[in-house]
Amino acid sequence: MTSFAVTRFSGLAVLAACLACSLPGLAEEPKSELSAEKLALLRGTLLAPKAFRAAAKKIQASMVTIEGFGGLAPGSGQTKGIHAPGEGPTTGLIISSDGYIVTSTFNFIRKPPVIAVRLPSGERKIARLLGRDETRRICLLKVDGVSGLPVPEMAPREELAVGQWAVALGIGYGDTDPALTAGIISATSRIGTKAVQTDANLSPANYGGPLIDLDGRLIGICVPLSPGGQQEGAGSEWYDSGIGFAVPLAGLDKVIAAMKEGKTLQKAFLGVQTQPTGMPPSGATIVSVVPDSPAAKAGLVKDDKLLTLDGTEIMDVTHLSSVIARYVAGDKVELTYQRGEEKKTISVELAVAPPPPPPMRPMPMPMPPKDPEKKPEDKPDEKPGEEKPKEEKPKEEKPAEPKKEPQPQPEKAPQAQ
Repeated sequence: MTSFAVTRFSGLAVLAACLACSLPGLAEEPKSELSAEKLALLRGTLLAPKAFRAAAKKIQASMVTIEGFGGLAPGSGQTKGIHAPGEGPTTGLIISSDGYIVTSTFNFIRKPPVIAVRLPSGERKIARLLGRDETRRICLLKVDGVSGLPVPEMAPREELAVGQWAVALGIGYGDTDPALTAGIISATSRIGTKAVQTDANLSPANYGGPLIDLDGRLIGICVPLSPGGQQEGAGSEWYDSGIGFAVPLAGLDKVIAAMKEGKTLQKAFLGVQTQPTGMPPSGATIVSVVPDSPAAKAGLVKDDKLLTLDGTEIMDVTHLSSVIARYVAGDKVELTYQRGEEKKTISVELAVAPPPPPPMRPMPMPMPPKDPEKKPEDKPDEKPGEEKPKEEKPKEEKPAEPKKEPQPQPEKAPQAQ
């Protein structure tokens, strides 16, 4: 018998209790449209948990448990021998009947040399890690010698709507049945349009697991993401915060094909530092070009104003970053810019973004020099150990401090994109 660990229905329970307390009042009210709405809301609230479990049951047959053995020991940075993973089992989702499985790269931060997958039938298989998409934090596994595996139905992305129910599933911490959390879709386009946002509680227990709608269709794969973080695991600090992300797989045929070939897709980099110009400030005008970057190779120079990228108008500097985030290194884009009064369109191949600079170590504070030990001098009419009373000095009046004029604040340095 299938069971689910339901971890987030407290709000629904409170709402149901409040509505239940209002039922006597409803009996006294005339049968109006308002009372019918309250009854419908109560009925829907009480039936919601059943709907969540029914939706989860439809996709559970496509969920697998993933275990990694060996790899980097936590915090040591050194490769150790084969041992049980400290993180415990994690979740993956079957996307093809012949054994391709998508999960989160978060599950492989320790780079385990041995990966085992437990299929819904209970059979264990060794899996191979093929490719990664570091911009979406997903990766592709392959289990050989299998066929006829159940593949979930995917929800078309254009049908997703803010406010609709979403259910997140995951198998972690040694559980055999999936944990279930529910929430809504908060936004349909986040992290360079690569992800949807949900307020369902997401954590390492369901990273790699599915986010589904009430029909049991796949909305996306639950992953930790951060708008600005590039390091592995960025975004996991938001777990169980009501800010979670899932990567839709619908329409990612090219990405899946690249991962099947063993490729690693990385963040795109143009190589310009820009700032807005005009009043009010708008657009993205180049203030410097990173040497040997795609922008430099394409001939872009200081004071060129970027207008469009693959037909998308560049509104400002922040918008430029979000548009570039839609692509991966190696993609070719059409870039339109203005130089003086002339507009030009060029083709640019985006490169791999350079790694973030290492954090600066705090400078040690200099120690003040120690005073040499002073020996007491023997003076007449003074006994050893007797202190001479201190003479009070007349207080000197301090001259009035000159009035400080406000200093202009330095402008923030633009960032390379």
